[in-house]
Amino acid sequence: MSTLKLDLENYKELLQEYIRTKDEQALYQAEQFSKQSMQHQISPDEIINVHIQSLQEIYPEMPEYIQSSMNFLLETMISYGLAYQEHQSLREKQLELKSEISVAANMQKTLLSTVKPELDEVEIGALSVPAKQMNGDYHHFVYDNQGNLGIAVADVIGKGVPAALCMSMIKYSMDTFPEMRMDPSVILGSLNRVVERNVDSSMFVTMFYGLYNSNDHTFSYSSAGHEPGFYYHKETDEFEEIDVPGLVLGVSADTAYTQYKREVKRGDMIILLTDGVTECRQGERFIEQDEVLDVIKSYSHLPPQDIVDQVYRHFERLQDFHLRDDFTLIVLRRNV
Repeated sequence: MSTLKLDLENYKELLQEYIRTKDEQALYQAEQFSKQSMQHQISPDEIINVHIQSLQEIYPEMPEYIQSSMNFLLETMISYGLAYQEHQSLREKQLELKSEISVAANMQKTLLSTVKPELDEVEIGALSVPAKQMNGDYHHFVYDNQGNLGIAVADVIGKGVPAALCMSMIKYSMDTFPEMRMDPSVILGSLNRVVERNVDSSMFVTMFYGLYNSNDHTFSYSSAGHEPGFYYHKETDEFEEIDVPGLVLGVSADTAYTQYKREVKRGDMIILLTDGVTECRQGERFIEQDEVLDVIKSYSHLPPQDIVDQVYRHFERLQDFHLRDDFTLIVLRRNV
């Protein structure tokens, strides 16, 4: 006979002892009985049933209304037990899924990792923080031996695992491009065809691609429906919006993207971001664009990496440390 069986048989003696003495030791034994019952997956209704049988043996003349109340409790516990088993099953599946997503998130972080170049001509600050475990934003740096720095910032219209998988495909598509200077319009055109062929029609990708030439300090750029960036003029302490027209990636394989070019003066900054920055919310109120720029300006005296870190902390606090969307911010500043 198992230990648990012996415990069930001794339940009546344990109950009698407590009724007679109100002894703390009996309560301790009842606690141990409960733990052992859980280990052996004994349901609450089984324990209630043993309790009723024990009461009937201890009090053969137990009033009918007490007997009825015990039967009511038994039926309640039967329903509770079934619901609890279902809850536990769902919880186990949820924990398993959470573990799998955590592994996938770590893999994505490795797959989408990019090295931020350390250059004398231009200083770079970059930060990308997912709102949940998987990141639907993407940024990438490419630097060649001719002094060209390519910067990609992208955002999938969609969240979760599908968005993360889409970003992985974008990253590896970019890795297949020849290791030579490619104009932003050409890169977006090539990626557009990849997305149009391989991504579900319900998902779209926005992207901004810029090319900084450290030889003549010019910045060429194109956009595929991405959030506008900003150009900071140090001399006037003012921001200028970099609003570039362009259709999101994946709509039409024949889409052509216009390329623009501008000179970058010493001390000026280029700010690239995703809508998780410009659409921050304080409660139900969306933060205005001017507020975002004021925060960036307040830290403009710092190195670019410190700027993006401080801006992120500011809006993290403003949103009670709960991001509603993936947050990606890149700052480039010409030094020489």
